Amino acid sequence: MRPCPGDFLFSAFSSYSLLRKEDPVAHTSNAGKQWWKEAVVYQIWPRSFQDSNGDGIGDIPGITSRIPYLAELGINVIWLSPVFGSPNDDMGYDISDYHAIMTEFGTMNDFDRLLTTAHDNGIKILMDMVANHTSDEHEWFVQSRSSKDNPYRDFYYWRDSSGTDENGNPLPPNNWGSEFGGRAWEYDETTDQWYLHMFSQKQPDLNWENPKVREAIYEMTRWWLDKGIDGFRLDAINIISKPEGLPDDPSVDPAKHSSSIPFVIENGTRVHEWMHEMNREAFSHYDCMTVGEMSATPPAEAIQYAGFESDELHMIFHFEHMGVDSDPEAGMGKWSLQKFDLRELKEILNSWQTELAGKAWGSLYWNNHDQPRVVSRFGNDAEEYRELSAKMLATVLHFMQGTPYIYQGEEIGMTNVQFDSIEDYKDLDSINFYHDMVTEQGTLTHEQAMELIYAKGRDNARTPVQWDSTEYAGFSTIEPWIGLNDNYPTVNAADAQDRENSVFAYYQQLIKLRRGELKEHMVYGTFVPLDTEDADVYAYERHADNGEKLLIIANFTDQEQERTYELAAHNPQLVISNYSDDAHQTLRPYEAKVYKVLSN
Repeated sequence: MRPCPGDFLFSAFSSYSLLRKEDPVAHTSNAGKQWWKEAVVYQIWPRSFQDSNGDGIGDIPGITSRIPYLAELGINVIWLSPVFGSPNDDMGYDISDYHAIMTEFGTMNDFDRLLTTAHDNGIKILMDMVANHTSDEHEWFVQSRSSKDNPYRDFYYWRDSSGTDENGNPLPPNNWGSEFGGRAWEYDETTDQWYLHMFSQKQPDLNWENPKVREAIYEMTRWWLDKGIDGFRLDAINIISKPEGLPDDPSVDPAKHSSSIPFVIENGTRVHEWMHEMNREAFSHYDCMTVGEMSATPPAEAIQYAGFESDELHMIFHFEHMGVDSDPEAGMGKWSLQKFDLRELKEILNSWQTELAGKAWGSLYWNNHDQPRVVSRFGNDAEEYRELSAKMLATVLHFMQGTPYIYQGEEIGMTNVQFDSIEDYKDLDSINFYHDMVTEQGTLTHEQAMELIYAKGRDNARTPVQWDSTEYAGFSTIEPWIGLNDNYPTVNAADAQDRENSVFAYYQQLIKLRRGELKEHMVYGTFVPLDTEDADVYAYERHADNGEKLLIIANFTDQEQERTYELAAHNPQLVISNYSDDAHQTLRPYEAKVYKVLSN
């Protein structure tokens, strides 16, 4: 029986001392071959994956029912976005009980059946751990806010006002802005203090400086690993260490609050210490996989987190390539739009490939629950080119070194959505942006704001998976919690599974090659960039230890491109192409080709 949420922490802490010296864990290098390097991960965002009980909301039994589909695709790891107990202010990233399942998603018995079914089909489960903050409905915070002398008070950041304004209203402790807009501090009249929340006001930040907080997180981590899960994705993990004294962020305009995490937060001074500690106290005792979500983290810092000798994490998610279609001069963060330059995208991705080589492992992704659909973003979602560009983008990503992640619907070429009204959107980030820019400031018109939401909003990734062409796309038997994309009658999994040349079939081929005959090339081969200044074509090689090379070529345009790469001189063997026939002399619109190149 799990401990009661109100008292389990202190009993756990007293019986399992932090920084155990009596149970040392030997250092183990992550260099060489590892199962998580060879994995292909599929991210499930449960609310929009599959509804099993007709309430319009995806759930755990729905996921279990689709395990055969995932096995057919060929993936062998599921990254399961949060299913913990939650009031769902931020779609499950506000956790009220780490040891329970969200009521809308099912029960712990349902989860146990999912875990068993997945394992029976050779699929591992990666849970999404949110450890930077909890829900304000978590028992720790409920007790913390009750009085200044409550034992849980120091679980969170509580601070006095920095003064009062001209009307006598209390001012926040510093000028930090929340990722979701507005200030990062919420005033609480009960104790006349403010609490810190880097995201929603219902997501108070945990105080990792308190060793009892850290041990509570480690205990929870071990509890799930003992249950049999296979690892964790760690949400926003590089902002857990706040700067000493919580100083003002000098980059914030005094006249307004920032709409992004202040730079004084990311990769704080103690993050590496705590990741090392977390690995020693929990992860290193299990054959598990760990990946950390880390904004504003360059390759050099990533090597410290995920280096083969670091004893912290196996890999990280970076965001650098997710900014190539934003205009840094606009001063709106991600809420700006410009046409991306392929040369910049290549520079970023190539640098991560070459700088991590032999030192650390990387993650590969185009899509996730926070990003717009890649075929609409870096490809072309017009009917003529949707499938071709979806396959082209998949080719570029899956032949790189690192562990590839597929986001639900990516394997069938799902596209961005365009709802008419802001009232049709569910994402707090988009809603806050609209009301800030249109309603409050009047900086943007309705049409201008909606165009940006169409391009950058997180709900692009959160519309229901399009399973078939029946009413509600086979996702549910009633109207879903969020609207469907209008193109579901033609863009759906049933159609994709029936066609030999579909996006789904192409992903199957890529996964089969990566896990099979080309594993040494695709997983472990050396990455060699080519023609880095080419603004239209992405090309690179992978060199295997046996002397064989793969040449990867991808046309990012809707125009033919003349490229030879001296193929005729090297006995090329076509490995895979998104066109049904091979033509050496030109690259057709959005064409992707991979050759095995043999020296004469």
